[in-house]
This record gives sequence, C-alpha cells and structure tokens, in this order.
Amino acid sequence: MIHHERPSSGLKISYVRKTHILEGSHMASSSLQETAQRTVSGFPRLEFIDFARGIVMVIMAWDHVSGFWNQYHHGGEGILGRAPPFIDTTWFLLRFVSHYCAPIFIFLAGTVLALSVKRRLEKGEGQMSVTLHLVKRGLVLLFLEAALVSPAFSNPWTYFGVIACIGVCLIIFSVARRLPTKVILALSLLIILNHSFLDLSFIPKVPNWGWYLRVILHEPNFDRWPYVGLYPIIPWVGVMGLGWSLGNYLQGKTQEQIMGLKRPLALTGAASILAFVVVRWFNGYGNLVPRMGNSLVDWLYVSKYPPDLAFLIWTLGGMCLMLALGIHIQDREWFHGGITGIILTFGRNPLFFYLVHLWLYRAQPPDFAPRAYRPPFYLELPETLLFWVAGLVILWRLCLWYEKLKRQHPKPILQYI
Repeated sequence: MIHHERPSSGLKISYVRKTHILEGSHMASSSLQETAQRTVSGFPRLEFIDFARGIVMVIMAWDHVSGFWNQYHHGGEGILGRAPPFIDTTWFLLRFVSHYCAPIFIFLAGTVLALSVKRRLEKGEGQMSVTLHLVKRGLVLLFLEAALVSPAFSNPWTYFGVIACIGVCLIIFSVARRLPTKVILALSLLIILNHSFLDLSFIPKVPNWGWYLRVILHEPNFDRWPYVGLYPIIPWVGVMGLGWSLGNYLQGKTQEQIMGLKRPLALTGAASILAFVVVRWFNGYGNLVPRMGNSLVDWLYVSKYPPDLAFLIWTLGGMCLMLALGIHIQDREWFHGGITGIILTFGRNPLFFYLVHLWLYRAQPPDFAPRAYRPPFYLELPETLLFWVAGLVILWRLCLWYEKLKRQHPKPILQYI
C-alpha cells in the first residue's frame, strides 16, 4: 500500500498586521496572548488566513498519522483515471476530509506570496532582489522535498510531491508576478477549467525523462519507479494564481473592508458547493472520476491526482467558508486562546509544522529501500485518534518554540522555513 503525501502549502507564509505585512513566523511570542495583542499602526493582520491554514494543518496531521498507522487508509484517488475502493463509508470519509488540505495550502500560498512581494517592494527592495529571493525559496523547497519529505513516505528523492510543486510554482511566479493581476487571474481560470483536455501524448513515455516530465506536468502516478509524483504543476499553478489574485485584491484594505468580505466569501463558498452538486449531477465535464451511482461515496469520490474541477470547487468552496468564519470570529476576546489559539499557532508556522509532523507521526527511522511504506504494526482507529491528538499538543509546543527562535534569529536560513 502506497501512502500518499498530503500537503501543506508548505512554505513560509506572510500575514498582514495593522498597515503592513510581516512574514510568516517573524512575529513570534512566548505566549498566544502576547502574539495576539501585538499590533502596528492601525490595521489588524489577516489572522483569518492563519485560522483557515491552521484548520487544514490539523486535518492534514490526521490524514498522515492515519496513513502511517491504519491498515484501511489509502489515497490515490484519480491516478490515471483509477478509483481505488475503500473498505466502507467511514474510512472513505476519514480520507475525504483531507482533500481540503492541498488546494487550501496552495491557494493561500499564492495569497500571502502576493502580500509578501508587495511588502518587500514597499520597503525599497528591487525587482531583481525579489525575483532571486523567490527563486531561492523555491530551490529550498525542492531540496526539502528530496531530503526530508520523500524519505518520510519511503519515497525516492525524485518523488514530485506537494512541497516540490509549490517550489516550482514559486520559481514560476518569480517571473509571472510581473504580469497584471487580471492576466494572472484569467490564465489561472483557463488552466483550472481546461486542464482536463490537456494531451501530453507528444511527450514520449520512453525514455524515462519523457515519462518523468509527464508526471511533473499533468500525469501523476507511481507506475514507473523512481520517476513518481502526485502533485503536477498543472493545474496547481492555476490554484496558486487564484490565490495570488486574492492577495493583490487584499492590498491596502482597511479593517472595515476586510470585515465586509465575510458575506461575499460565505456566498462564494455556498455557490461553489452548489456548483459541485451540479457538476457531479451531470457527470461529464469536470469529473475525471465519473459518478458510478447515487450513494454518498459515489457523489463525493472525485479525482485528486490530478485535481478535477469537482474536487477544486468543493475544496475551495470550503476554504471560502473557513475564511468567512475566521473573519467572523477574529475579533472575539477568546479568539487567541484555547483551541483557536492553537490553530493560529499552527497557521503561522506551516512549513515547520509540515516537516516536523511527518517524522513525529512516522515515529520510525527513514527507510529508503522499499517501494511502499509498511508500519511494524497497525493501530486501531481509537488508538490512532489518541496518537493524533497527542502529536498536535507536541507540535503546538514546538511551533511556539520555533516562533521564539525565529524572533531571536530573524535573518538566517530560518526565513525560508
């Protein structure tokens, strides 16, 4: 059984605080309350982004701990048109909920990338410096995928996963960011709405470089080891482009204007979910995995590898609802404490969380030899839930420590993590 990687928008994210944007974890504190109360000038940071990202990180942690230790957990939905069956509806739903992770991370990676680039330019940094910074960040992500992420899944270093995909997208946006926002938005929609028609038959499957190029571009699979991958550049670069467009839209918004986004986001989320029902009902365009019947599993079983239109409108619609909820509650006194405070801590440290949680939940040394990961024994569902919660507590403390470390050392390689 191959355990497939579920991402995180696996890169350091920037967020807005009271008139300007601070990168990722540069604003760290020794407590959640202290972190929450720090402000600059007159506008709140965009904590609703941290909130949404933190939620999907918690979900992602569940997906991976279950993937490592549960016998009936698996992925692979949509690989080369395949639909591996689940043992029952419960195990399907426990996997299905994780579908939110990759699209939300990659979308919000584009959002905060736009905010971060704007901040750098406003500080007087040159265009070439910003471009080189994005290229370096992309290369760092490619290295981390090969050196830390792939071994955690017992995959070869050539595995093209979500971190590698985001890294390549960053390199693309180091140049594409110079395009007008409307052009980026239009191209992103064009990719998302039409990528299912993409025909890569002009690229030869033999020799191996042709096969691997197809895997990286649009045909994720594990059929030819070690030239494997699950997160192709197309259409994920389009998802990042949508996020970039939102980030540019958020530039300069006042607190009142941000609060005014709650209703449009909620309506967009609801409309997207309704569109999902329509797409699945007609069972043609937008369904790389056709609906085979009328059961709950039939309706919800969509393609993730690559993501079809049904998958993206469902998950990004859910993201809009999460963002709307975050805006609704971010001014509550209790928002920075308790469970929501922990969620915010996770959301401020996405790449650190991602790298650490894999090895924490794997709980084994690296194994580079086998083609498929096998645990020494399997856990039952209640035991896995307990492991998941205990791991989240550990990760919370580690993220707080990491924020403190970044505050003490704001300039070294930590800025890329």
